[in-house]
Parts: sequence; structure tokens; C-alpha cells
Amino acid sequence: MKRTLAILTALAAFSSASFAQDAQQIAADFAAEYLKAPERKTETARPQYWNISAVLDIGMNQTDLTNWAAGGFNNLSLLAGLDVKASYSKALFSWNNRLQLQYGFIWSEDKSNVLQKNNDRIYLESKVAFMTAKDSKWNWTAGYDFRSQFTDTWGKYVETAEGSGKYQPENLKSSFISPGYNNLAFGIEWRPNSWFDLNISPVTGSLTICQREDLRKSYGMPVISEEGEEVKYGPVLFQFGASVKTNAKFSINDNLLYETQLVLFTDYLNKPFRHNRVNWDNKITWNIAKFFRISASTWLIYDPIVVIDGVASKIQFKEFIAFNFSYSIGGKK
Repeated sequence: MKRTLAILTALAAFSSASFAQDAQQIAADFAAEYLKAPERKTETARPQYWNISAVLDIGMNQTDLTNWAAGGFNNLSLLAGLDVKASYSKALFSWNNRLQLQYGFIWSEDKSNVLQKNNDRIYLESKVAFMTAKDSKWNWTAGYDFRSQFTDTWGKYVETAEGSGKYQPENLKSSFISPGYNNLAFGIEWRPNSWFDLNISPVTGSLTICQREDLRKSYGMPVISEEGEEVKYGPVLFQFGASVKTNAKFSINDNLLYETQLVLFTDYLNKPFRHNRVNWDNKITWNIAKFFRISASTWLIYDPIVVIDGVASKIQFKEFIAFNFSYSIGGKK
């Protein structure tokens, strides 16, 4: 009897210990499940179709002379420029836009009542492209560009009266939208890599606008009426032809960049492939510090119908070297 009671007591104790252990394990598992950190959901990155950037350049040069035997005049020059790019790309479609604005002037003590302009440019480009096939180097394109300037450009400044020290401008050469060049081109583009492209547009319409009536003759505007000896010129010149545009951009090293653009246009309606319009832009940029850089730019223009100082078919050329404070903003949306 005593032996049976001892066995029953031992079984009860064992069962109680096993139950307690099971309860403890259940409680531990419940606590671990309750306190477990929530799983992080991996968010899929949203596709970024837009790429937008802007570069602001400001350059200034000042000269002050006191009892300087070698001569010269106190002067101040200021140059500002803005270069904005916005591009969109999705699947086989892309849309690239670029706006370049530049303006600069010189104030000199010998002509203290006038500001002489040394740079003035408005240039807008917009191009839509469709790839001919996936991973192809060829695109069907439609492009628009506009060129003009902000203010009047004068040929010279003459003294209003001898010894007065006051000057006034003479010989107006160009003005805002006088001329203003508009080009709309349809064609095909070859882009073998990221730094070079060649666009051939056999269908190109060119519309030149000249608001200033006194400048229209210089830019080849058509005659719209003739009364006796008086000849009037229209405000718009339309040309229809073909154009070729090529762009190249080379990074010589991390701080030295070279960009060039060559645009050729021939008019089917007036001596095609003989009298061609040429625009050739070049720019070298050297980043010498985070916010400072030196740039050298050249612009070459040849337009056979433009008359300069009474002579047609002159080559126009300008070069500009500047030390600038430069601030860049870039990112994707």
C-alpha cells in the first residue's frame, strides 16, 4: 500500500513539473511572438523619368587707377549666365530641353553715361525623339530652337558735343527679336554614345522675325510694297530647307570639359547647298574650385543674306573668357 502511494505521489509531482514547464514554454513563445519587431517591407524604387539641372554663373572684373602713368580708365564689367536643362526619358520616348541665357556689360570712366554691352544671348532648344527600336542608336526626331538677344547692340558710341564727356550710341546692329531665329526640324538622329549625336533633318522650316523696321533690310526681309522710291520690308522671312546639327561633349578630366555644337542650314528656295547658314558654338570649362571656374567660349555665325556695315556674307565671330562664381543645382524627379 505504501509502495503504491509513493508511486502515485511521484507521478503527480512529475506531471505537475511537466505542466509547469509546458506553461512556461507557452508563455515564453507568446511573449516572443508579441514582442517580435515588425518585418520591414521593402519599398520598390519609383522610376525617375525627369532629370533637371541648372548652372548659374556670375563674373565680375573691376579696375581702379590712381596716378597711373601708363594710362587707362577706371572700369567695371559684369557677366551673368544661366544654363537650364530638363530631360524626360521613358521606354523609347525622350524629350530634351535646354535654355541658355547670358548677359554682360562694361562701364568705363571715359564713357560714364553709357553701359557698353559685351555679351547678350538667348538660346532655347527642345527636341522630341523616338527610338527606331529597343537598344537602337537611331531616333526619329522633331526639334525646335530659338535664338535672339535681350537689348540693343550698337556699332559705336560718339560724343554728343566736343569735350562734353557724354556719349550716345550710333549704328544699330540688332535688338530684341530683331532678329529672332525660329527653326522647326524633322529628321533622324544617330547617337552612338552619350557624348555625341548627329541629327539630319531634310525637312526644316526657318522663320526669322525682325521687329525693328530699320533693321529689316539688313536681315534679308522680303519687300512687301514699293511706292515711288520708298521700299518697305516685311517683318518675317520664311525659309524652307534642310539642316544638320551635331553635338559633342568631352570630359578631358574631372575638372576640364569641352562642348561644341555645329548647325548647318541650306534653303531649298534660294541657292540650295551653295549659300548655307552656319552656327558654330564652342565652350571650354575648367573647374578650379567647388564654386569657381574659368570658361572660354567662341561663337561663329555665317549667314549669306545678312548685311553688316553695307557688306553681305561676312563671317561673324566672338570669343569670351571669364572667371566666374558658379553654382549648380541638379537632381531627378
